[in-house]
Amino acid sequence: MSLKDVIINETGRFWEFWWAYIPELLFPVMKDIQEAFFTIKKDKKFLEDLHALYKNYIGRPSPLVYAENLSRKIWGAQIYLKNEWVNHTWAHKINHCVWQALIAKYLWKKRIIAETWAWQHGLATASICAKLWLECIIYMGKKDYERQKPNVIYMELAWATVIPVLDGSQTLRDAVNAALKDLLNNSETSYYLLGTACWPNPYPSMNVFFQKIIWEEVRKQSFQLNISPDYLVACVWWGSNSLGLFYEFLDDPDVKMIGVEAWGKGIKSWKHAVRFAQKEVGYVEWYKSYFLQDEKWQIQDTYSISAGLDYSWVSPQISYLENIWRLEMSFATDEEALHAVKTCMMSEGILPALESAHGLAHVLKLAKTLPKEKVIICNISWRWEKDLFITAPNFSTEFIDFIKEYAQKYD
Repeated sequence: MSLKDVIINETGRFWEFWWAYIPELLFPVMKDIQEAFFTIKKDKKFLEDLHALYKNYIGRPSPLVYAENLSRKIWGAQIYLKNEWVNHTWAHKINHCVWQALIAKYLWKKRIIAETWAWQHGLATASICAKLWLECIIYMGKKDYERQKPNVIYMELAWATVIPVLDGSQTLRDAVNAALKDLLNNSETSYYLLGTACWPNPYPSMNVFFQKIIWEEVRKQSFQLNISPDYLVACVWWGSNSLGLFYEFLDDPDVKMIGVEAWGKGIKSWKHAVRFAQKEVGYVEWYKSYFLQDEKWQIQDTYSISAGLDYSWVSPQISYLENIWRLEMSFATDEEALHAVKTCMMSEGILPALESAHGLAHVLKLAKTLPKEKVIICNISWRWEKDLFITAPNFSTEFIDFIKEYAQKYD
């Protein structure tokens, strides 16, 4: 069986990794979404409208850029960057937000619920809701709400209601819990616009289908550039950017695929977000996958300098692909990610977000070990602005003083 058929299927099962234990109230909700998705993804008129939005709203296709200076500097494999950050709202997230917003309208839902941590899923959701006149409610853990505060303003400018969640660790998993409670209480009028390839069926298959546009473009762009990728590299938090990256080449055995997690400050410190070091299987949020857990199967708190990798769960498809040895998992530390940001900017004039910088950090190490004829393609899925108040103090000793002086003008 084709791996593509396994990764996107109507059953929601990826061998041992699957959906389960949905509250009875949500069975009809999930059934409606599944039927809508598998119907309209074949509808010619719907696809024409969607591709019009891809071109005229998102700005697709995004470019595949040859990082010539970076490749020469490393003196190893040739490095190409799929620059998803040039999309409207500065990330790959808008790809599935447009799709799901259209599905919500198809189902006559007028209210969109979403959660976000690194804000770009939130901004993409708020933006498409503004365009399609849908009410938008976005939940953020209080910690993420504070460290991404400038970006909360952008979401609110699009008439989204952004709600900081004070429960638990005040990060993404708590925002998800709050969003689920909202959905359970308002399932008749609301649609949960999920940001990645997790949760019960049909969300994992659905969001991979929405994101595969990335590598449909890459295959065409590779042909136009007369190159053939040997390695595909992407950071992995839940799975939407990486699966969008890998999908088109899943059945190409000569193409190696590498997912990169956040090593943070190291495994022994417990300040990390590495799910594949111990590979503990669990059932959380109604699906089965690998989770970062303790010996009592309790979900562990995570840490990463990048808000979007600071998470203890992962897509069931990612778990499946790693389990069958189709996907290799690696990691990058906070310091390596910061180094990759600086190196990429100095060499190419491109500033990746800290999440994508984890993938790029691995590329910098990998390229040195390969001959010059090899080709690596890395997905730069997010743009740098969201990390300004994290990265700038690491690169400039004057930044904090500037902020203090700037703030004093408004006292």
